[in-house]
Amino acid sequence: MKKILLGVTIIFMILETTVVYATATNTVNNEVNMIGEISQMKEKTQRELDDYIERYGSESYGLTAFILKKVQIYSIPFCFLGVALSAIYQYVIGIRKLDTRDKGFYSLVGFVTIFVICQVLPLVFAIVVKGWRG
Repeated sequence: MKKILLGVTIIFMILETTVVYATATNTVNNEVNMIGEISQMKEKTQRELDDYIERYGSESYGLTAFILKKVQIYSIPFCFLGVALSAIYQYVIGIRKLDTRDKGFYSLVGFVTIFVICQVLPLVFAIVVKGWRG
């Protein structure tokens, strides 16, 4: 059994090295394409940041609005995952253990609170800056 396992491992290692050598030529082309995509992403982000700075009339307010918008977008999957894990703790694992059920409930409340804050904060910032600042 050990000899068969050793033989299969050696075959996989040989196949892996041939695959690595075969794909090494394509790596250079992929790196050039990746650098082009990264520079396009950087330009797009800079244009979006400049748009926020123009809208809010100040570099600090524009940067703050840009960051809050990114936080708003990325909080959705993070909080969704947190709510799902909290529900598992509360309803699946918490059936047998009461302390785990409480942990799931408290983390569920925390993730929903974080979600609401992250979704409402850009709106409140826009109202305060645009409305009261003039």
